[in-house]
Amino acid sequence: MIHVLVGPTLSASEPVLAAPGVRVLPPARHGDLFDTAIGGGDTVVLVDGVYHQASALRHKEILAVMGRGVGVIGAASIGALRAAELAPYGMLGVGSIYSAYASGEIDGDDEVAVGQAPDREFGALTWPLVNLRHVLRLARSAGILDAARASGLLEALRAVYYPQRTWAAVRAVCRRRDETGFVGWLAEQREQDRHFGDLKRADALAAVTAALDGAAAPDRAVVEPPVWETAYFRRWSNAFASTCVEGLELSTEHRLVYQQVFDPAFRERWSAYLERLSRHPADGGPGLVLAERLAQVTGGDLPADRVFHPTVDLRDERAVALLLDGESPQDRQAVARYADAIARARRSRPGFSAAAVREEVTRELLLRVWRCPEQEFDAEASARGLTSGARAVSAAKSLVPGFVEETKRTEAARGGR
Repeated sequence: MIHVLVGPTLSASEPVLAAPGVRVLPPARHGDLFDTAIGGGDTVVLVDGVYHQASALRHKEILAVMGRGVGVIGAASIGALRAAELAPYGMLGVGSIYSAYASGEIDGDDEVAVGQAPDREFGALTWPLVNLRHVLRLARSAGILDAARASGLLEALRAVYYPQRTWAAVRAVCRRRDETGFVGWLAEQREQDRHFGDLKRADALAAVTAALDGAAAPDRAVVEPPVWETAYFRRWSNAFASTCVEGLELSTEHRLVYQQVFDPAFRERWSAYLERLSRHPADGGPGLVLAERLAQVTGGDLPADRVFHPTVDLRDERAVALLLDGESPQDRQAVARYADAIARARRSRPGFSAAAVREEVTRELLLRVWRCPEQEFDAEASARGLTSGARAVSAAKSLVPGFVEETKRTEAARGGR
């Protein structure tokens, strides 16, 4: 399978995108390469990505997907820039724009940046500098401009902020510099060929064609985990881990937090998880009964959960199965409802995130559910694998909107009887 992440650079109607085995995805953003549909032996063609209106795709996400045996090609836009940066690790760059980045001829993100339409069509609303450079070179070859005038025009166009570099802005800049002949020539070329000078499009088409021809075979390079397996990457992989269960697409992290908060038996489950880790360390070290390991570290005067605070790797299916062993179908439905509550809050209050939930409200929820006195709050949180009261509050904030909604509905129903 070939997964093409593209937006303004190529129209969805391009015939090459309809080829068998090609899956077209929107411009790449942080987390997109955790998609479980991207498997070993596949190829990713990275063309477009977001970075202004959403979190950009990280380099280590690309390295990680290559480490899973996926070939990655970059071209035309952010893909060309990332390919130039990650070529030593096996990412394949295609096209003139990639070559310009790799040689140092260009080096800024703004060279390929464009304003995008605010709908799902992702159409380009502005001209990128790389296309303007190309058009100015063509104008010089045609005798329309000399080197000095072309250079002056490029600098004047570079000074226009990229979301404002529309065709109208390009014409206005040229007319201010008394380059009406160039404007007329360019308009005529565009009437004859609406893709005239579109270097990004040409490079993107070349990249998809290269993928179809098998140019990015996954065995070009396998990036070893030490290059990309960092604490940040593990945090990202946990945040984007999800599973489709009984027709529900659920965040694995949300499922775990729900159990940590609401399952009365989770304390025992966390103890079992710590025992498993002690007997089968992730680093391959010698296994020990948890009590023996604890005695070596503290003399045995503290509970294990107060000493060991491992981060759960949600890619570890055995660990997840153990920690979610007490999950019921009703729990999963509640997780889905709580996720919907967060989504509704975001739609009704632009900019809202779970982090905005008040800490005192979340703390009160946890104390109420756990039925523990204030002075035992930290100990209860630790026993449930949440490390401390403060971290428990941070993790549980995503549950609060849904919990509050359900509490209000329950109270209203009782009041109506």
